[in-house]
Amino acid sequence: MPIVHSPAQPHRARNGAAVVEVTDLAYTYPGGQPALRGVSLRIEPGEKVALVGPNGAGKSTLMLHLNGILGDTTAPVRVCGLAPTRENLPLIRGKVGLVFQNPDDQLFSPTVFEDVAFGPLYQGLPEGEVRRRAEQALAQVGMAGFEGRLSHQLSLGQKKRVAIATVLSMMPEVLVLDEPTAGLDPRGRRQLIGLLRDLPVTMLVSTHDMWLVDELFPRMIVMDDGRVVADGATAELLAQADLLEKHGLESLSGPHR
Repeated sequence: MPIVHSPAQPHRARNGAAVVEVTDLAYTYPGGQPALRGVSLRIEPGEKVALVGPNGAGKSTLMLHLNGILGDTTAPVRVCGLAPTRENLPLIRGKVGLVFQNPDDQLFSPTVFEDVAFGPLYQGLPEGEVRRRAEQALAQVGMAGFEGRLSHQLSLGQKKRVAIATVLSMMPEVLVLDEPTAGLDPRGRRQLIGLLRDLPVTMLVSTHDMWLVDELFPRMIVMDDGRVVADGATAELLAQADLLEKHGLESLSGPHR
């Protein structure tokens, strides 16, 4: 039988202290709509985890809790052991690199270099370290040589890679991405998959791209209606056609498998 964990028993890897730990997290938007209903999960160092589910499942709301954009100081969220207190939020936001679905929401400086250097500058690092980090991050995403380019002149795939570089330059403990392959053509998608595969960083990725999940993520968390409904090995959960259909997910058992 495939391994399916209940929300009260989140998946636990074996290789050390959690980078992210969420325990029975609930959240209701100001209009009264519940978005998270007792979510629990744990992500260990080095894990690459897919977060899947239908629209409105609570995936984006959960991700925004991980660096304190949503929630408050009492939220049962820990990042590298840190609670989301006012004093800890700057540290937490440096440890959780959040990459939005639309890179235009993240790129606002005149040049690529300035976008990637913004985070380290904000951290108050010396100029030499800022430059080193920006150049290293751009090299990691295959965008070295684009430092002087204007962001609006880039393709969507290039913008997405630069957006990833803007958070890598802050040397996060965990990279959190929302729909990274959305809108990409096949070439851009393959390039991005290769990039995500090679990045040596803990990763949580929200996506509807089940082919990406199958190819890249050993572990999959399924959310629906604000709850974690399954958490386990990707291959085992993808084999459960009834589970996928029940929660609005695409099966990979068709002719393109």
